[in-house]
Amino acid sequence: MTEPLSFDVVGIGNALVDVLTHQEEAFLVEHGMTKGSMTLIEPELAEQIYSAMGAGLEMSGGSAANTIAGVASFGGRAAYMGRVHDDTLGAVFAHDLQSIGVHFGSKARPDGPPTGRCMIVVTPDAERTMNTCLGSSAMFCPEDVDAALIRSAKVTYLEGYLFDRPESKDAYWTASEFASAAGNKVALTLSDLFCVERHRADWLELIHDRVDIIFANESEALALWGCDDIETAVERARSDVAIACITRGEKGSLVVNGDEVHEVPAHPVEHLVDTTGAGDLYAAGFLYGYTQDRSLPDCGRLGSVAAAAVLGHYGARPGLSLAQFVDLLD
Repeated sequence: MTEPLSFDVVGIGNALVDVLTHQEEAFLVEHGMTKGSMTLIEPELAEQIYSAMGAGLEMSGGSAANTIAGVASFGGRAAYMGRVHDDTLGAVFAHDLQSIGVHFGSKARPDGPPTGRCMIVVTPDAERTMNTCLGSSAMFCPEDVDAALIRSAKVTYLEGYLFDRPESKDAYWTASEFASAAGNKVALTLSDLFCVERHRADWLELIHDRVDIIFANESEALALWGCDDIETAVERARSDVAIACITRGEKGSLVVNGDEVHEVPAHPVEHLVDTTGAGDLYAAGFLYGYTQDRSLPDCGRLGSVAAAAVLGHYGARPGLSLAQFVDLLD
């Protein structure tokens, strides 16, 4: 008799401590920030911005970590891999994930740069601007990939932000090879338009060979498939990947699966506060539903519910148990 898989989803990404604060537009101008972007910065500038931000919300973060936390909040069996330093923030990151039921077994590194952090500035229009000091997280390499953990998960979820260094690219090929060889699925989130522009050719190769599920917003999808309209992007997605989830803000999302295109409405949000983590939580809801063998439209609806749960407050975590929403679709 075949033993059941131990986890529903294992995520791999930048292990960061998120620091979030609410500021006026003038703060962005003062510090030379491009509104709505994610900018990589060096430790010296990170210290300057961190000091200027004042008091803020701090918690384990990084795009894939937020998704995995969402899977756990739904009641899914979730695990995470990421590289942290043997320092205070590394310990905080590990404890925070473990406290919400996520398995995190990556060993803290005694050498190299400190644990990374992402400073998120939210302006009054709810837009988020991120300044990220990757630190130790960027050093993730094939030796950090836990093959047994990959083999034990129904889906391995890869974060686009981590795809910059050659070692990290190799780690993604290694992880996807373990998953595919075990008959499990591989999902990739494109993360950011700038990531698509940097890695388009490499990503298309990885997608063709290894990826089963893609998560992208509309602009990222258009950039990946080199087109100007969503209809063309949908057609190209059909030939490249088994499932493509394309989020479109208040227009909801499209779930593309072969000849099927499921239009999923956005879940209503009473008061928009902060867009941080909406895409991450959409992926969480979708993947939870997918690993529980729900229909693709249901998976998309769970994604919309999870995304809406973070739009009404600050931060990239829902702040409430997402498991309560599953019954609403039954």
